[in-house]
Parts: sequence; C-alpha cells; structure tokens
Amino acid sequence: MPRDAPALPFRHQRADGAFELGFGTLSRGTVLRHLFQQAPLRILFPGPEPGEPPTAALLNCAGGLAGGDALRQSVRLEPGARATLCTAAAEKVYRSLGPDTRIGTRLSLGAGAVLEWLPQETILFDGARMARRMQVELAEGARLLAVEMLVFGRAAAGERMRAGAVFDGWRLRGPGGLLWADALSIADPATELAAPFGFGGAEAMAMLLLAAPEAEAMRDLLRDAGAAATLPRPGLLLARWLGGATPVRRAAGAAIALVRGAALGQPARLPRLWTT
Repeated sequence: MPRDAPALPFRHQRADGAFELGFGTLSRGTVLRHLFQQAPLRILFPGPEPGEPPTAALLNCAGGLAGGDALRQSVRLEPGARATLCTAAAEKVYRSLGPDTRIGTRLSLGAGAVLEWLPQETILFDGARMARRMQVELAEGARLLAVEMLVFGRAAAGERMRAGAVFDGWRLRGPGGLLWADALSIADPATELAAPFGFGGAEAMAMLLLAAPEAEAMRDLLRDAGAAATLPRPGLLLARWLGGATPVRRAAGAAIALVRGAALGQPARLPRLWTT
C-alpha cells in the first residue's frame, strides 16, 4: 500500500453473545428441551437444592460488557414447567467509547408455567452506555418472579456514574394483551442521579416484579418488610428500592426469599448462586 494512502478506520472487536433456553415437562417433572449458546454467554446447570426447580446459571465468559457489545437472551417454558435462572456473578458494563451496550431478553411462559428470573446486580461503570429491553409473554395461569438491580458506578471503589447513559425498557403481555410497560431513561447521570426529587444520590436501585394471583397478599407482606410495593393492576406486584448498593441488594434479596416462600411454593431462601 502506498505510504500516502488514507488509513483505514480502526474498529474494535465487539461481542455478540446469545442463548436460547427451553424447558418442558415429563412425568418426572421439568426437563431441558432446548439449549443454544453463543460466546461469550454460557449456561451452566448446577444441581438444584432440595425443593428447588431446575436452575440455569448464566455466565458471561468475557467478564463484562463494553460499548458496542450485544446480547440476545431467550427463555421459553412449556405449559406446567418450572425453572429458575440466575447469573453466576454480578454483570459489569464498562465505560463506552461511544456505542451502546445492547441487551435484549425475551421470556415466554406457557399455561401454568413458573419462572424465576433472578440475575444478580448489573454494575454500570462511569461512562457506561447500556440499552436493555425486556419482553415477557405470559399464558393463562403462568407465574413470573423477576428481579433486576442496577449499581451506578463501582460502589466498592468509591466510583459514581457521572457520564454515560441508561435505557431499561419492559413490556409484559398476557393472554389479553399488554399488562404493563415501563422504561427508565438516564441521559445525564451526573445531574439525574443527584437530583433530590429523582434518585437523590442513590448508589443503586432494584425492582421486583411478581405476576401471580398472590400479588395483593405479597404487597402487604413486602410493605410490612419496608419495601415500596404497589399493584399496577390486579395480579401484578411491583416493588422498588433506592439507596446504597449493599442495603439495596440485601433488601431485594430478603424480598426474593419472602416471595419465593409465600407465593411460589419454593423454599423461603435465596438461590444458592446469590450466596456463594
């Protein structure tokens, strides 16, 4: 190539991870029907504790996500199946040089199926740009317990998220159509996270969503435990927490254990991946 030829633009290598996970039922209970995984995502299947349904552990082998990385995640439960999905550790979204980190998740639950979507916290480094979208389809009688937690900066290192952007959108649909829609958008973290009538300087936030007939009873239990819980509509419970990263994780974990035991017939404890 001639020395005076224009230099080609430099392009960083980007991750394009995916997984598809499907569970069905046999006479002996819930069984794995389908598994597809694409690096850097991997699914592991630790032996469940007594009384627990099959557990899938999601692992990002890359150790974190950078700007321009993309993840596509899909979980499908056939009628009557029960399963729990957790992450093996907290997810990290690193500072971006410009592009968003894109995460798309689709959960599909057949009639009478029960899914626990319980990833550990997502840590947003200063300068991270994350665009995450969740799509949920619930058939008649399906139950869903879903928890998501965001940490704004590396709290243990004293870092706060002052630059970057966050978009986190949810769409929950049932047999009759849209049940709930929600979106979090942060375009100026330094200002919005510090706003006294916004996040009030909170290090972290968490959300718990329960779609089940027991939602109203669970609202009262969570309120008694100090959570801000409400019913957007019958059969749908929403609870949120804001505050320090450690207290928020502790409160969300206590709520998970409470709801698992009282609404889903599971042992009233956190999944093992949350405590090891």
